[in-house]
Amino acid sequence: MTAWGDGWDMIDETVAEISDMQTHSSSVVAVKAARALRTLTETEYHTVEEYVRALERNSNALRRANPSHASLQTTQREIVSAVESADADSVDEAKAETEDAVESVVAQVEAAKERAAERAVEYVVEEPTILTHDYSSTVLSAIERAVDDGAQLEVYCTEARPRYLGRKMARTLADVDAVDVTLIVDSAAGHFIDRVDQVVVGMSAIVEDTLHNRVGTYPLAATADDGDVPVRVVGAESKIVEGGFAFENEHRSASEVIREPADGFAVENPAYDATPTRLLDAVVTDETVHEF
Repeated sequence: MTAWGDGWDMIDETVAEISDMQTHSSSVVAVKAARALRTLTETEYHTVEEYVRALERNSNALRRANPSHASLQTTQREIVSAVESADADSVDEAKAETEDAVESVVAQVEAAKERAAERAVEYVVEEPTILTHDYSSTVLSAIERAVDDGAQLEVYCTEARPRYLGRKMARTLADVDAVDVTLIVDSAAGHFIDRVDQVVVGMSAIVEDTLHNRVGTYPLAATADDGDVPVRVVGAESKIVEGGFAFENEHRSASEVIREPADGFAVENPAYDATPTRLLDAVVTDETVHEF
């Protein structure tokens, strides 16, 4: 996957990082991708049309790096649309519009994440023994805010195999005072479900009546439902999509699952799964709380 323009080095690094899941949280992905477009403003272009084409091509490359992240898709479209609709008279003016658009979407994403986390604090404080899955910067922020408010928490983190993204969550929470952290394998969720007050996870997107999130979310939600443990999702309202967005799952390399050659058998490695919203108790966003 190759980006276009003299600023392609930075763009391609970001594309590779997103594709390889080096950046885990969807809000962080959106911010990093938006800021990567800034590199185009450091390159010389002869005409506004040439600059806008480069912006579109690089933005498309970033979007293709992870078609499943609603926030990545919407913020990239917003930046390109803002520059196109400005109908700049010069390249410098188009670059200035890009800078403004990038700053605007970054501020929106970061503010939405913090507002959602703030709204989720009351749930964390009221039910302080939590099981979480994968790595969500919004869930992490909610936990940190609850601790700042004086809460004492116990958090179980699944490993989120095969990328083990939950290990990062556990390591990060281990450095937070007043949080007692336990790392468990994904398949042990049923064993520990009766020890927790609630399950709290982030989201990649909610499309109509389906939550799309890191693979393993669906069985965790089903297990919690069977055990009468509430499941709450925390994230930006912009990730809830009514239409115009088709979620595309990503099927990743078998090498993430098994290092030696798969001799005589197939290996499937989907990155995300689909959880019916009927298994959720609430989706807490920056704007409101959706109850199910």
